[in-house]
Amino acid sequence: MSVTDEDLDRAAAAIADGEAVVYPTETVYGLGANALDPAAVERVFELKGRDRDNPLSLGVPSVDAALDHTRPTEREEAFMRAFLPGPVTVVVERDAAVPDALTAGRDRVGVRVPDHPVALGLLERADSPVTATSANVSGTGSVRRVASLSDRIREGAAVVLDGGETGGAESTVVDPGSGTVHRRGANADAIETWLAEHAAE
Repeated sequence: MSVTDEDLDRAAAAIADGEAVVYPTETVYGLGANALDPAAVERVFELKGRDRDNPLSLGVPSVDAALDHTRPTEREEAFMRAFLPGPVTVVVERDAAVPDALTAGRDRVGVRVPDHPVALGLLERADSPVTATSANVSGTGSVRRVASLSDRIREGAAVVLDGGETGGAESTVVDPGSGTVHRRGANADAIETWLAEHAAE
C-alpha cells in the first residue's frame, strides 16, 4: 500500500488533536499520539490495555530532534548517532517537558528514530514527539500488517497508515549509559559490540 502526503498530513493533524494513529515502522506497526500530552498518552495506554507502570517510548524524526527533549551524556549521544535511525530504542535522561505519564514517573525515557519512510514522514510532520509503542493490545503479538490489527486498536485510532508488511523483529532496547541491553532484538550483536568497545571509563 502506498501512503500519500495527504495521508501523512491527516495523521499529523489527528496527533495534534490528541488522537491516536497507527503507523508502520521497520520493525512492527506502532501506535502514535502526542507524547508530550498526558491525556493523549493515557489514550494509548487505554487502547493497549497496558499497565501504567510500563513506560512508553518517544518517537522523533532524528537524533537532533531527540536532543530537544532528552539530556544524553556524550557517550549516549555517540551511541544514538551510531545506531539511529534504526531498530533500536535508546534509554536516556528525559527533559522536564516529557510527562510522567509517558515514563511511568522515571527519569529516563526510551527514544526511537524509526528507519522507515512513512514513520519518518509522520514524525517530521507532527508538532511534537509521538509515542512509539507497538499497535497491539498488551499481551498479544505485535502486528506486521494492517489486516492483523485488533478491532480495538483499529477502531480507536483516528488514522491507520498502511505501509504494507513490516520487518517483524522488534527493536533492541538499550541503556548505553549503564551498558544494559533490556531487550535483545534487531542489531543486538552490533550493539553489544559497540558497548564493549566504548565501555565507560
